[in-house]
Amino acid sequence: MRVILTGATGMVGQGVLRECLLDPNVTEVLSIARSSVHQQNPKLRELILPDIANLAGNEPELTGFDACFFCAGVSSVGMSEEKYTHLTYDLTLSFARTLVPLNPQMTFIYVSGASTDSTEKGRSMWARVKGRTENALLRLPFKAAYMFRPGFIQPLHGIRSKTRLYQLIYDVTAPLTRLILNKLPKYLTTTEQIGRAMLAVARNGYLKTILDPDDINRL
Repeated sequence: MRVILTGATGMVGQGVLRECLLDPNVTEVLSIARSSVHQQNPKLRELILPDIANLAGNEPELTGFDACFFCAGVSSVGMSEEKYTHLTYDLTLSFARTLVPLNPQMTFIYVSGASTDSTEKGRSMWARVKGRTENALLRLPFKAAYMFRPGFIQPLHGIRSKTRLYQLIYDVTAPLTRLILNKLPKYLTTTEQIGRAMLAVARNGYLKTILDPDDINRL
């Protein structure tokens, strides 16, 4: 399996990259990002771009892939809806629309979030924008597309969030997280489980196009 990965320097993306590199069925991972992941692995290639929404001129490098794991994303805290829409909906759809004609047999997996609003009409700004993004991706002519909606994510294997507030929360709650994860799987998952679930869905598909934490953990 050949995989394109975005957001590999972020918390979720780091976890997904780790699982891809460990999986014997993955032969290549192309990380597309604004900065390097600073890892050496024979499976890993990097395409460093100032703006991943603009893939023009790189089409030959983007052809022949089986899956795309889109883990790039930003927090909506302090952002206007216009800016958040640009960094979430516009960026993601521009990226995906470039890949579709190059990889018609691709499975596209997008990391969204619990409580995403599929109606696009709710009160929560971020949830509306994420819902609009999910709906648009599901309409694209990929072989298949799946929306991952994790809730609270426990980072494992030394992975840390780039958002200081989030990392502080993880540090404070770490002693209780494993206990809670075992008791409330519908709300919690780990970076390892997300990565393994993505690989399973890319290989075998799934009965639902929108996956909540319970689906992710089950996979």
